[in-house]
Amino acid sequence: MKLSPATKVLICGIAESLAIIHVPLMRAYGTQVVAGVSPGEGGRSIQAIPTFDLVEEAIAEVGPIDVAIIFSPPFTATDAALEAIAAGIRQIVIVSAGVPPLDMMRLVRTAEATDTLVVGPNCPGIIVPGQVLLGLHPTDCYQPGSIGIVSRCSTLAYEVALQITRAGMGQSIAACIGADRVVGSSLLQWLQILDEDDRTEAIVLVGEVSGDGELRAARYIAETIDKPVVAYIAGHFAPVNRAIGHANAIVASRTAIGKGGKTDVATKVAALKAAKVKVADRPSKIPELLRRALTTKAKD
Repeated sequence: MKLSPATKVLICGIAESLAIIHVPLMRAYGTQVVAGVSPGEGGRSIQAIPTFDLVEEAIAEVGPIDVAIIFSPPFTATDAALEAIAAGIRQIVIVSAGVPPLDMMRLVRTAEATDTLVVGPNCPGIIVPGQVLLGLHPTDCYQPGSIGIVSRCSTLAYEVALQITRAGMGQSIAACIGADRVVGSSLLQWLQILDEDDRTEAIVLVGEVSGDGELRAARYIAETIDKPVVAYIAGHFAPVNRAIGHANAIVASRTAIGKGGKTDVATKVAALKAAKVKVADRPSKIPELLRRALTTKAKD
């Protein structure tokens, strides 16, 4: 995955209120937004960005596009993503919240068949500090560096990044994959991306209660990852088997997996520690664990 100021970005749903707020912030950060798509708005210029009715019309006018960011309403967001994939765009960020899970299942199958990376839905996307912003990340939490962050939770990613920044370290890339029951890309995919990224020296994984993604990640780290990994799992004091938090936590608490107690924080922490991952008990402890891990790696 190569993201830089040269990355060309298309905004789907550019006329939506969230896009009206955040697209100027992305452009101010240096992101090259070359076109927008919003059905019925074709031929207009929205925030000085040429706008089209269809993705293929945008590509015909401005040339190849690297990333599509979806701000479209939830019940049309996957259609916008599928249209972008059909037009040859292979990196999709879905900011939209409330996307139906069955729609996402159809999109995930298409993404797998076309080798497309989908981030989200219900997420702030990706940031490469100092280079490009693809979504909603608050840029003042980040600075260029060598720590890669992958997170299920948006605001916790910001908090972790800010702690790393205040400690004098920076980030190579930060991605929030979203915490819905069905998301486009997994913790495993992002661990692989960060492990293969030359700019990333260490990885921070931010998880939360519910789901088994962190358990799968622990196995993958133990078997594959060579770089130091530090983790933080939110929900230490969450009551077991009670519907709380994100929608996926509510659903999980009513399933056999949730009732079996297999996805509680203690289980995840134990699995990560068994994989030799340093696990912080609070975000403020992450920078010190990173320093120790990098020092140990340097000695090896």
